[in-house]
Amino acid sequence: MLRSISKAPHLLAYFAECCQNRTAVTSRLIPPISCLNVRFTSLLAKQKEDQETADDRLVKKLYQGVVTGKRASLAEAITLVENINPRKRALAERLLTDVLGYLRKKEQHNSGKPISFRAGLTGPPGAGKSSFIECFGKYLTGIGRKVAVLAVDPSSSSTGGSLLGDKTRMIELSRDVNAYIRPSPTSGTLGGVTRSTNEAILLCEAAGYDVVLVETVGVGQSEYAVADMVDMFVLLIPPAAGDELQGIKKGIVEMADLIVVNKADGDLYIPAKRIQMEYVSAIKLLRKKSKNWNPKVMRVSSRKNEGMREVWENMFEFYRVMTSTGEMKRRRSQQHKTWMWNHIRDHIIKLFKTHPSVEPQIKLLEEKVAKAVITPGLAADVLMKSFSDATKEAIEQDEKRLK
Repeated sequence: MLRSISKAPHLLAYFAECCQNRTAVTSRLIPPISCLNVRFTSLLAKQKEDQETADDRLVKKLYQGVVTGKRASLAEAITLVENINPRKRALAERLLTDVLGYLRKKEQHNSGKPISFRAGLTGPPGAGKSSFIECFGKYLTGIGRKVAVLAVDPSSSSTGGSLLGDKTRMIELSRDVNAYIRPSPTSGTLGGVTRSTNEAILLCEAAGYDVVLVETVGVGQSEYAVADMVDMFVLLIPPAAGDELQGIKKGIVEMADLIVVNKADGDLYIPAKRIQMEYVSAIKLLRKKSKNWNPKVMRVSSRKNEGMREVWENMFEFYRVMTSTGEMKRRRSQQHKTWMWNHIRDHIIKLFKTHPSVEPQIKLLEEKVAKAVITPGLAADVLMKSFSDATKEAIEQDEKRLK
């Protein structure tokens, strides 16, 4: 062994040099930690820049698609505004800001008048809302209008799912190239509409639809939030319902700008005529919603396609009166304020539930309320006190730091 090594002294010299220079060789192969940190930071910055660039491209693509009337872009944009993911919501707000600017310019070119007409349709289950919308929508597209239908379906309180079946009941209208139907789930939102419905209306108007119909879920006395996002609130009622309608009269009728008695045909024609007269008398006893408009009560038949022209003439007269007096513009301005506070309320409830001083107590207090150990009011007071005390403590600590 020694003899073989001694015969190759150049190998010994080579290994000795490698051992001496091991540190230098290693430093060349593995960069210092500081270099790795710089490279990692640069990589993250590049990824963030690429992400922002991709987001910019998405918002621009959707905006261009919506304002040029592309249905696929409109559908994707509405899906974006319905998304509750924080990053998606930020993108949706950027898109909506661009859309609002576009709509303002369109209104300026229209002498400051709204470029579309918004109508909300509500009523008890079985009133024939979907049937009426299909017949009415086909009439509107037949006279050259572009119609968008935002149909809201109730979500299950146990599973959270929704059938979204309104589109399947508007087969003819869904085939019309001048009509767009978008079903959406309520997702637990009260009032018969979703919180994103108002934003979807803006997107439909930017896409060139000059009539937007919002169909709500079947409602009772309090679920008429749609009135705060449309120009005209339409109540559809079935004939021969008798005392079943007493529960919705006071809450809904005083909000309605137009009452439509549907299914006025066949054996139901006489009952429809009778209930029409009853509602004509009823609205005389209610306080007027507008000093410029007296609500009308009309009869239609969706099955026979009768009365659609008269309904549109009434709506158009409403549009003319409200725009000429400036009331429609005032209503829309007030609606924007209302929905701003609705969004704030939703955010405050979410922040309250996730607050560190509140969240750990919620489950225990809910169990006590469910078992009737304490009252709901007491449980709410306990949570509010915890939240209030924690907030005051945080404010005092901030003031001490500032001093």
